[in-house]
Amino acid sequence: MAEGQVKHWRVTYNDIHNLIRGVTPKLAQDFNPDLMVAIGGGGFFPARVMRTFLREITENKALQIQAIGLSLYEPLPGTSQQQIGKEVVRTQWMWVFDFFLQDSSFEVNRSPNPGKLLLGKRVLIVDEVDDTRKTLGYALTELRKDVEEELTNHPESERETLRAATKFAIFVVHNKAKPKLAELPEGISYYAGEEVDDVWLDYPWEAMDITEHDRLAAEDRKSVA
Repeated sequence: MAEGQVKHWRVTYNDIHNLIRGVTPKLAQDFNPDLMVAIGGGGFFPARVMRTFLREITENKALQIQAIGLSLYEPLPGTSQQQIGKEVVRTQWMWVFDFFLQDSSFEVNRSPNPGKLLLGKRVLIVDEVDDTRKTLGYALTELRKDVEEELTNHPESERETLRAATKFAIFVVHNKAKPKLAELPEGISYYAGEEVDDVWLDYPWEAMDITEHDRLAAEDRKSVA
């Protein structure tokens, strides 16, 4: 490899599936989430796979996945070149949908009140990689703010009990062994499928030709065998 060239490591769907399968029993035993929050777009596939395993080995057969969209490296409309890689941009957040019967028909009330979904739950935040931890740190901070906002809708005498019942944990498929730009608060459980060096991870959902991607992934493994 030429000096200064970024080393790529290709990850297959099977790799991700097996890493999640390996860590899920411990996560289920220690944390057993009531709700999953997937960070898009890299957290969507891992969250869906983990949900399959969690539903199999726990009693929570109706485990839900909520989605949030955060961007750190993608160029988005309205963002400058200087922001890319430095500033987390929120592109999607959770909404609460209340369904009710009115005049013999179902009506939907939509409100941007995600704390209502989170309060009193064990919430697992899912992403594909913990690189600088900037995105994960943002997600955790903002979700905890949503909880605090929702607490204001409850009697003050109940708030501490509800706050204590609301737990957060993080799962990533890969954790890069490098200095982080954010520290996780005390009491936040953290799970990673695999610890890796600070390499550029090529995930299968980014591949245009999945067959060629898998072939190159096999070559990557031969190179370190």
